[in-house]
Amino acid sequence: MTKREKRQLIYDKFDGKCAYCGCDLNGKFHIDEIEPCRRKQKMIPAHWTNGNPTTENDTSTAFVTSRWVNDGFENPEAFRIENQNPSCASCNINKHSMSLEEFRKLIAGFMKHLNEINTQYKIAKRYGLVSETNEEVKFYFELYEEDRI
Repeated sequence: MTKREKRQLIYDKFDGKCAYCGCDLNGKFHIDEIEPCRRKQKMIPAHWTNGNPTTENDTSTAFVTSRWVNDGFENPEAFRIENQNPSCASCNINKHSMSLEEFRKLIAGFMKHLNEINTQYKIAKRYGLVSETNEEVKFYFELYEEDRI
């Protein structure tokens, strides 16, 4: 299966909608691993190295600062279509490498955060422009699956 065919299968899982918020993806989407597959990283210490010699006699050196580099993945078996969902950029970036329950908890906490520090939100709420509910966070794919039963 080609990469393009695999992406299309994932995109089609929820009829071109984000598996989490349900927005229309319009062909542009990220692929999220439901069960996280975290990158492993290792630190390369700072060191001196030969620069980029331009001649055989060039002995210039360069100082390379310490940095983190990718070093494979934890749980690489998570890279399979059954564990992948189509996601809009904002859901994928916010979910990052969280489990579904961690992501659900993060979203549930947004309302508390808005009420504590966002002046515009608090004003909009006072004017009746925003209506809050105490609904449990349900992802689109959960509702989608319920509708298919």
